[in-house]
Amino acid sequence: MNIAIIGAGAGIGLESVNQALEKGHTVTALSTNTNHITDHHNLIKINGSATSSIDLKKAIKNSEAVLITVGTKNKKATTLFSDIARTLINVTDELNSSPPILVITGFGAGESKNYLSFFMRTVISLFLKDQYINKTEMEELITKSSLKWEIIRPGMLTNGSATSFYKVLSELKKGMKVGKISRADVAKFLIDEAENQRFIHQYVALTN
Repeated sequence: MNIAIIGAGAGIGLESVNQALEKGHTVTALSTNTNHITDHHNLIKINGSATSSIDLKKAIKNSEAVLITVGTKNKKATTLFSDIARTLINVTDELNSSPPILVITGFGAGESKNYLSFFMRTVISLFLKDQYINKTEMEELITKSSLKWEIIRPGMLTNGSATSFYKVLSELKKGMKVGKISRADVAKFLIDEAENQRFIHQYVALTN
């Protein structure tokens, strides 16, 4: 299938590119820096921004699934995630297209904030508060749109290898535990979900 991966230059996005290609999919990879993405005959690389309508339209046109995996190292207030959401909504309207849109935010965004462990609540409050405020805005924009969305909220990300032993939690429950998960396992879930689409119009949390 044709998979567009937005934010493909590093982290979960890069892992998703590699795993999708290994499974025989055709991938269009959009990133501000595609230098770390190894060339492949089934790969189209686009250097650009997910907040650019022109770049995003080029990336998702004719796609059968879209993975939004953009991250930022900026700890200050940002509108990056909400800007991407608005651009995505406008572009899909212009294309008159409705592929499944799988969006990575993080456990701690939206209603999941109320289910964080004390440790993660402290970490987010001290270092990632502004990011998570804007990730929550991204979620709200996307879930109120006509997109065929799925919100994926991983726990604390690690650089471990793929294990396939991660947990997918589709409900927020008192006492739930969402800990670490490798970027490789998150990527594996994304590619599996692009293929099977089991949780459309749902929020899911991922943990080890």
